Amino acid sequence: MAITTKEVLICLHRMAEVLEANREYLTSLDAAIGDADHGINMDRGFKAVLAKLPSVEDKDAGTILKTVGVALVSTVGGAGGPLYGTAFMQAGMAVAGKYELEPQDVLAALDAALKGVVMRGKANLGDKTMVDAITPAVNAMRSALENGADLAEALEHAVAAAEQGMKDTIPMLARKGRASYLGERSIGHQDPGATSSYLIIKVMADVARELKAESKN
Repeated sequence: MAITTKEVLICLHRMAEVLEANREYLTSLDAAIGDADHGINMDRGFKAVLAKLPSVEDKDAGTILKTVGVALVSTVGGAGGPLYGTAFMQAGMAVAGKYELEPQDVLAALDAALKGVVMRGKANLGDKTMVDAITPAVNAMRSALENGADLAEALEHAVAAAEQGMKDTIPMLARKGRASYLGERSIGHQDPGATSSYLIIKVMADVARELKAESKN
């Protein structure tokens, strides 16, 4: 089961819808430990992405993802812009020139995105950031593929791990970003970046599951 560029575009449109629907939720999470703008910024960023997508509809997956990254860097405020922008640009570099993505390509893109975030944000697992959702997702997806799972199954494992990673940020002490300024007061709050990362990975899993179901009909 491979993902075509058409399906990559579907994913991106769906991500924009989900982030718009969760704009207030993400902003409320950010209000507790950040600048109260994460949901607003992510929604604005993905609206800018949607405006750019028509110009790359006939391009390879790498070009599409790199275009998304550039749009996010230029429109998303705070730390989210550079981090998500870098994530998508690195993912795009991992699948440069490809018009179809095999399961290992999707894993490579997600792994490259994670490495880009770590490189840009200097955050590690346990620092109460988006890394805490993406790292377990990548590890779970890799393990599932190694054990013979198809893409949809592997992404289901990834999203379950991302959800747990997101929830695991609640008792953590923030060590990076705006939340780190709060010290002990950051404990007890779910990280907004980990939450938006979970939502994005969930979209990937949902689309893969729908494609799998369609292929059986």
